[in-house]
Amino acid sequence: QVQLVESGGGLVQPGGSLRLSCAASGFHFASLDMSWYRQRPGKQRENVADITRDSRSKSYSSSVKGRFNVSRDNVQNTLSLQMNNLKPEDTAVYYCHISGTDYWGRGTQVTVSS
Repeated sequence: QVQLVESGGGLVQPGGSLRLSCAASGFHFASLDMSWYRQRPGKQRENVADITRDSRSKSYSSSVKGRFNVSRDNVQNTLSLQMNNLKPEDTAVYYCHISGTDYWGRGTQVTVSS
């Protein structure tokens, strides 16, 4: 049974940092590309970052490029998202996703506010 469990969200001030994690189980994590998505209030879910199975290629949305870094540990079966210089517009529920599939985590709330 595929499980994706996000953690690490919370309330942070503008300019602060958070590190999100996604614990993956029930599938061969090292074989699949992974993604982070987010859904801001009143908006559709949007792609934030992608990482290939071997971490050789990463891509980011223009809104987070230079501030966010996606990584993975294929031994611990975890996907991470380091978020720096957070802005109020980064406030959203962040989801872990197996790229190209219908598998999603339940999400973790990130709120950026002073």
